[in-house]
Amino acid sequence: MNEAHRSACPINLSLEVFGDKWSLLVLRDMIFGGKRHFRELLRSEEGISSNILADRLKTLMELGMLTRADDPTHKQKAIYSLTEMSISLVPILAHLGAWGSKWLPVSPELSIRAILMEEGGPALWERFMAELREEHLGKPAGTAGPSVRETLQAAYEAKVANRQKAERLPLD
Repeated sequence: MNEAHRSACPINLSLEVFGDKWSLLVLRDMIFGGKRHFRELLRSEEGISSNILADRLKTLMELGMLTRADDPTHKQKAIYSLTEMSISLVPILAHLGAWGSKWLPVSPELSIRAILMEEGGPALWERFMAELREEHLGKPAGTAGPSVRETLQAAYEAKVANRQKAERLPLD
C-alpha cells in the first residue's frame, strides 16, 4: 500500500479525490454547464472563492482529470479541458443527481437535469460522454440533433419559465 493513502480501498481512494464538494462541483460545471475558463467556473451558483477554485483546478490537473492550455481566442486566458478520467464520471454524477432528486429537498428547476439523466439511462450517458470527448478531446462524436447538454439546458429553462409564469398568475 502507498504510504500517501490511508488504504487501498477504491471507495477510500475515490473519496481522497472527491472528499470536498468543490472538486465535484467544478467538474459538474464543466460537464453540465460547459464552463471552461477560470472566470466562468468562479461564477458557480454555490459561490466558490478564487483561491479555492485555483487550488481545486491545480489538484484536478495533478490527478490527470483536467488539462490546461492557452486559449487561442484570448492570450491572457487559459482553457480547461476534461480528460477521459473526468468524462467517465458522467454515470456517477447521473446517479448522484438521481439520488439527490429522490431523497433531498431539491428545486424542480435544478433537479430537471438529474431526472432527465436518470430517465435517459446508460444510452444517454454514453451519448453525452461521446459529445464531451468531442468537445474536450477532439474525438468525433458522430451524433446528430441537439446535444445532450442543449437538451438538458432547454428543459431547465422551460422549468424556470413555467415557474415565473405561475408566479405571475393571479389567484382566484
